[in-house]
Amino acid sequence: MKTAETAPPLGLRERKKQRTRDTLLRSALELFTARGYEATTVDDIAEAAEVSQRTFFRYFASKEEAAFFVSRLAESHFVDAVRRRPPEEAPLDTLRHALVESWDTIGEAVEQLVPLELHMRFYRVIESTPALLAAHLRRAAELEEEIARVVADREHLDVDTDPRPRVVVAVFGAVMRVTERIWSTRDDTGLAALRELTSAYLDQVEPALTGDWRTGANPAGRP
Repeated sequence: MKTAETAPPLGLRERKKQRTRDTLLRSALELFTARGYEATTVDDIAEAAEVSQRTFFRYFASKEEAAFFVSRLAESHFVDAVRRRPPEEAPLDTLRHALVESWDTIGEAVEQLVPLELHMRFYRVIESTPALLAAHLRRAAELEEEIARVVADREHLDVDTDPRPRVVVAVFGAVMRVTERIWSTRDDTGLAALRELTSAYLDQVEPALTGDWRTGANPAGRP
């Protein structure tokens, strides 16, 4: 039986480069959450990280790229988790279980770059900053297309002729967007709170799409 190969340990030069990148990331997110994204310049980030502006641009093409670097990591964990789900699983179940699976591992991965609490706080900055929110929504649309193609491949469908993969992913993405927005306005912005809220809203997808809204109790128990 073939075992997975472990990556060779990084050399001194590569470890130093990673430390510089991680310092830049942490400095950027700390400044964005303290001062605001628009009020923070590349020079500010470089100064906080004690490197030159030229060094910043060796690692990141722009301030926006630094802002979303950790989020991209989280997204890649989710996409990988979707690909690993059992092939017999229904698409919406696949997305939900992949989300849980990626949440179980992403915290440790994020912590290798920046504190998880800082990463979570930055989401509030995204919601309150038009330029960041526009970039976030643009990337969300690109991510949905990527996931729709993964789902289509799993179901042996042509995503360009069968609308179902894009429809399922669009519904799932809309739930994530709603919970993200609501969660960012609450006092508790920890990962556990986001998980709980997302789970509650995903529970309502089928009743909301197929149920009779004019009868029955409020499923969320809200007035």
